[in-house]
Amino acid sequence: MTVRVAASALIRDEAGRVLVVLRGRGPNTGRWSLPGGKSEPGETPAQTVVREVREETGLVITAGTQRAVVPVQAPTATYEIHVFEATVLGGAVRAGDDAADAAWVSESQLAALPHTDGLLELLARSAPDVVPAEPGSPGTGSVAP
Repeated sequence: MTVRVAASALIRDEAGRVLVVLRGRGPNTGRWSLPGGKSEPGETPAQTVVREVREETGLVITAGTQRAVVPVQAPTATYEIHVFEATVLGGAVRAGDDAADAAWVSESQLAALPHTDGLLELLARSAPDVVPAEPGSPGTGSVAP
């Protein structure tokens, strides 16, 4: 099976909220996820995340520390999703490209939204100060809203 590279951004605002996008198409239509997408030929994962965040949210970012590489099985390929912490340099949040909406959400809002499989677990592993672990998983760090 083909392995394809993709990248997503974990972006937090000063209040500790996470930037998420509502998928407007694809296998996760109608579910919230971190902004990101597939790499284009010749792109590094860091370049991919910068481009995808600009396309999906209107924000200009810099890619920081890679927090995880998450394998996701799709019908025609396995995606290696490189998850980067990112810092906003400019722009204003607006949905674009294949994102139907984009929003900053608190931990309680995120837990209540329909979201992509594994999103809360990824956030708990990657940034335990943002979202508490789901019941039954190790680690419960969180920041008060």
